[in-house]
Order: sequence, then structure tokens, then C-alpha cells
Amino acid sequence: MTTPSDPGLQPERTELAWRRTALAIGLGSLVTLRLLPAALGNAWWVLVGLLGLLIAVGLWIAGRRRMQQVNTVLARDGDRGRMPGAGPLAALGLFVLATGALATAVVLLV
Repeated sequence: MTTPSDPGLQPERTELAWRRTALAIGLGSLVTLRLLPAALGNAWWVLVGLLGLLIAVGLWIAGRRRMQQVNTVLARDGDRGRMPGAGPLAALGLFVLATGALATAVVLLV
């Protein structure tokens, strides 16, 4: 029995893109932890940095899980209509929107 697509190339590239995104968010969160509390003098920025690290870990796990789900669907029957949903993508979009709004507020108010 042959499968209609290569079992790992596209899902693996997508998972690597999620991994790069998680690493970028994690690095930005570490910079937030290092610079904002000292520059703005408020300990609440530590919570912002820790929340960013938590989201980065969640994205890493979600990307890996999605790759495994896609590989399972493609190996089972190749039905591309049953692919996993776009929940992690929506969550990432909301996070980026909230982060952008917070950064804009910090720049304008400080």
C-alpha cells in the first residue's frame, strides 16, 4: 500500500517553524525578564516574562503534537480533510496581538 504523500517532510518543516517561533518568543521573554524590571522598576514585568516563557513551552509542545497528528493522518489514510485544527495558530495570533499592544503602551507611556 502506498501513501499519497511523503510521510514526514512537510509536517517536519512546519514543526521546525513552530520550534523557531517558540524559541523567538522564549528569547524575547528572557530579554523581558532581564531588562524591563530593571529599566521600569516594577516587579510585574517578571510575570510578563514568565508568562512568555510558559507560552513558548506550550507552542513547542503544540507544534510537536501537531506534527505527530498530521503524520498519523497521512500514514493512516491520507485524508487531508481530517487534519488537526488551527487552535495553536489562533493562540499565537492572540499572543502576538497582546504583546504588540503591551509594547506599544510601554513605549508611549514611559
